Amino acid sequence: MPDKKTIRRARKDAKEGKSPSTQAGEFVHDEIDKIRKGKHGARSAKQAIAIGLSEARRAGVKIPKAPGSKRKTATSKRVRTKPSAKRSRASLNALKREPTSTVSHASLSRQAKKSAAKRATTGRHR
Repeated sequence: MPDKKTIRRARKDAKEGKSPSTQAGEFVHDEIDKIRKGKHGARSAKQAIAIGLSEARRAGVKIPKAPGSKRKTATSKRVRTKPSAKRSRASLNALKREPTSTVSHASLSRQAKKSAAKRATTGRHR
């Protein structure tokens, strides 16, 4: 669950007319901080970013789904039930056992370079 401060910062970005990706960046930064402090864990920088984006979507930031994702619209409209407390606790404990080095400056830089290389040249220069 994202902090109230993070939600407040994202809403402020929305009021200022900033893009949804900028608003979602607040949640990704928050997730990276949680992992670095040891409150959470992730196997890779990509997973940390994915968790942050997921939290942003839950908080109401209108981020488009990833290109090439197979999810149908009927599935996304279906009401999702909250997982049981036991399951939530188990998944959180599993994440806590993961290393914190996955969000080091070097690994985040590596991830950024890989994702930039996938984009076209014009997309990289913007």
